[in-house]
Amino acid sequence: MPHRTRPLMGILLFTGINTVLVKTITPVYDFVCLLPYWERKRERIRQELQAASFSVGTNSTHN
Repeated sequence: MPHRTRPLMGILLFTGINTVLVKTITPVYDFVCLLPYWERKRERIRQELQAASFSVGTNSTHN
């Protein structure tokens, strides 16, 4: 028979690791999603969309 299993220790370890992960996910998510890189990228995409919609609007009035 293999080594003795300890289900209570496994459950406690699993619960402890999940608790740590849940407590740290919000700061990590905020750090990754609120980086200045993403803000600059979002602003650049917005400006490109505005420029594209403006050029489409001006082209349709000239035709």
